[in-house]
Amino acid sequence: MKYENLLIGIENKIAIVTLNRPEKLNALNKKTLAELHTVFSELEQDELVQAIILTGSGDKAFVAGADISEFAHFSKEEGTKLAAEGHEKVFNLIENLTKPVIAAIHGYVLGGGLELALACHFRIASDNSKLGFPEVTLGLIPGYGGTQRLPRLIGKGRAMEMILTASTITANIAREYGLVNHVVPKSGLLEFCTGVAEKITKNAPIAVTEAILAINASYDRSKNGYEEEINAFGRLFDTADFKEGTAAFLEKRKANFSGK
Repeated sequence: MKYENLLIGIENKIAIVTLNRPEKLNALNKKTLAELHTVFSELEQDELVQAIILTGSGDKAFVAGADISEFAHFSKEEGTKLAAEGHEKVFNLIENLTKPVIAAIHGYVLGGGLELALACHFRIASDNSKLGFPEVTLGLIPGYGGTQRLPRLIGKGRAMEMILTASTITANIAREYGLVNHVVPKSGLLEFCTGVAEKITKNAPIAVTEAILAINASYDRSKNGYEEEINAFGRLFDTADFKEGTAAFLEKRKANFSGK
């Protein structure tokens, strides 16, 4: 399936999803959000995919924010609906995907673009990245989860400062804050991310999924993360991958996981 604003490539169990509006600095518009919902819903069900890398085309930006022209004249009700649908269909979908999503960020990573990166399971940045939330300069606040996910990663004080001052930070500061895991040269960003994804795909797929769900449960107030971990740990004993993994360990060979 072809998309207007996305490029999709799948190789060696890794999908690369590229936001492709470089002339608009990959700004998120309604069409792009709808396509992201469709793509991630499909990749969730694709048995050939075990890890996903999300990035942006061009040299200037991962995503420089939302397409302001689409909502500049919205009412309160329309603004509320915009945020609610975005949460449900894209940002929460990505955060709770059972396959790991790595954000390969570069250039400007602002507003909705930073929120998109925050929804991913972790982030790897190029050394030219500039990250920030400029929403208060528009009379708004981050509306796609930024006020919730950012403090979890970097702490309340730093999140308050970033959001209230609308300041941008460099990739190295983002790494110091714990917002990104690694900083690499722009020319090697996708290669580095692919290397990390390949490490993940060598592991038992069901165990990877259960680990994602257990970690996410620790941030869900409706769940007891410890109970989720215990139950997930127990479920894995019934999988073929557990039997293969332990047998391979005892036989001193590489495991050949089936994902079952």
